[in-house]
Amino acid sequence: MHRRQPAGLRWWWVATGVAAVAAASLAGLVMGPASLGVGEVLRELFDGLPLVDVDSGLGVRQKAIIWEIRLPRVVLGLMVGAMLGTAGGAYQGVFRNPLADPYLLGVAAGAGFGATTAIVAGLGDGIGVFDAVPLMAFAGALTAVALTYLVGSAGGRLDPVTSLVLAGVAVASFFTAVQTFVQQRNSETIRQVYFFVLGQLRTAGWNEVLLITPYVVVCLTVILLVRRRMDALGVGDEEAGSLGLEVRRVRVVTVLAASLGTAAVVSVSGLIGFVGIIVPHTIRLLFGSSYRVILPLTVLFGGAFMVAADLVARLALQPAEIPIGVVTAFLGAPFFVLILRSTRGTR
Repeated sequence: MHRRQPAGLRWWWVATGVAAVAAASLAGLVMGPASLGVGEVLRELFDGLPLVDVDSGLGVRQKAIIWEIRLPRVVLGLMVGAMLGTAGGAYQGVFRNPLADPYLLGVAAGAGFGATTAIVAGLGDGIGVFDAVPLMAFAGALTAVALTYLVGSAGGRLDPVTSLVLAGVAVASFFTAVQTFVQQRNSETIRQVYFFVLGQLRTAGWNEVLLITPYVVVCLTVILLVRRRMDALGVGDEEAGSLGLEVRRVRVVTVLAASLGTAAVVSVSGLIGFVGIIVPHTIRLLFGSSYRVILPLTVLFGGAFMVAADLVARLALQPAEIPIGVVTAFLGAPFFVLILRSTRGTR
């Protein structure tokens, strides 16, 4: 009996994802403390296109709100959500673990330690391309991943996947412990560290977007290029190898791309949890289990989800703003339980 092949990517699925991105982006531009009309915002966006001259009817202040505050934040949200969601889906594919997320290999703990060190030392406030907080968060994340690989490569009799995952747990625990110690020794900075740990899409114009764009574009491209091979990994390393797949090479390339992309985005957004679990699993439930489908759609729906979550974070207690990680955690915690129940039911 032949096994049914997973369906390929349908054009209307992609169209649905594009529509979700457009709807979330428009809501992010229109809604806020200073409400703007949908028609006015659309005309202003068209007026920004080359060779197009349209009078939006907006004043100088309102135009500045769109181009310098809301649009950079929406674009940043799209990129962060796309990267975190796709990285989570990639980890789930290469590790064959439905609960794997972008922070599996210690990226979050390393970034948190780097940011905490910069904040405690008074080196920056987390805003701007060359601010010490995002730079040290990026360096800390990469350091954690490098240590995970070094420790995991000495796994002895354990298989490579198990060794790498356990090394990630050990490295994450170490960095978390050191971060907690530093925080307790400098309690006056806890509030600022708290906002980084729970995540927030704060922008200073287009600086953060320009900073992470090369990393996100390259890493997403690499992950999408190997997505067909992830379906083969699902049958096991030995079977995939017998089919001619270079298992180790595919796994290393995918994990490196996912880890580098995650390190880049968390350096500017902080640690926003559950995105890499909620979005890929929702795509899996709605559109099928093939990574040829899951990963491209996660790019779109991940971005839309992040922009929508950020909108809730901005408006729920306005004029105050809650960390976006609180919003994603409210959704992610029950989703985690759902995944555990469904995984248990398939055994």
